[in-house]
Amino acid sequence: MGNSLPVSGSDKTIAALLVALLSCVDCVPLEGETLCGAEEPTTYSIVFTGKWSQTAFPKQYPLYRPPAQWSSLLGVAHNSDYVMWKASGYASNGMRELVEKGEPWMLMKEIEAAGEKMQSVYGIFSASPVVTGTGQTSTLFEVDPGHPLVSLAVRIVPSPDWFVGIENFNLCDKNGWKRHVSIDLFPYDAGTDSGFTFSAPNFATIPRDTITEITCSSPSHPANSFYYPKLKTLPPIARVTMAKLKRKKLGFLISQPNVTTTHNEVEDSVSETPLDCETSLWSSWGLCRGTCGNLGTKRRTRYILLQPANHGTPCPDLSEETHCEPDNCV
Repeated sequence: MGNSLPVSGSDKTIAALLVALLSCVDCVPLEGETLCGAEEPTTYSIVFTGKWSQTAFPKQYPLYRPPAQWSSLLGVAHNSDYVMWKASGYASNGMRELVEKGEPWMLMKEIEAAGEKMQSVYGIFSASPVVTGTGQTSTLFEVDPGHPLVSLAVRIVPSPDWFVGIENFNLCDKNGWKRHVSIDLFPYDAGTDSGFTFSAPNFATIPRDTITEITCSSPSHPANSFYYPKLKTLPPIARVTMAKLKRKKLGFLISQPNVTTTHNEVEDSVSETPLDCETSLWSSWGLCRGTCGNLGTKRRTRYILLQPANHGTPCPDLSEETHCEPDNCV
């Protein structure tokens, strides 16, 4: 048998501290996370504002069948163990149903299953659809110190699989709950459909691509409905505003002013995005017509693909003529 060494009092103290530190590993926030300084749950109002106007987004703006509008908003209060969607990640089947069809039920079931399995979800909230590109909708939701993150998604209607939303936004910091937050939203491609335009037919992307932000130059294709190569950035297509509701001493919520009602048209300053005229390629030259011994003329044409808007470059001439030697002179 080996001889055991005596353990001093200081060694015992160090060992006890190590055990205590190891037992608190789960209490330490992950890198990049901030401890929530709030002690109680709180309620927020949330207002979704569509800023999708023909002035800001004149290219292929949907005017009918259907006109520009937004699906219902679906959101969730959660902790870092749950991910509703993430840029550069892959859309779940539930997200695909929401962003392609506006159907929230499968995604709601995914959220509920994650909440039951990992206790990662505090609550689901929703707001009604917006029937115009520049309308508003609103609702209330609750968060608690253990679930201070908010994620949401709203489908762009019509579109192949485009949406706007926020991912893992933390409403709490070391000082407590944030009082007011306003976030500009930009379009995302879910990577589940390969259409380029608002009205593109359904064409599944197999295998799926990752979720990516749509910009004025990406996808870099002239047919893309958001392709504005002269812009540095797209104007915001929507906005989300969240405001913490005050509580009376007895715990009743005090209604917030300025929480807009559903479907109201929004009077807001909008960017005037210039849209240049786009034309087809020239046709082939026609026959050279004329009399023998003299120069004749031939003609070619092109047509307008996209009308200009907001002081964009006007359309050029759609036909031109040039001199030629007659082929079959008379």
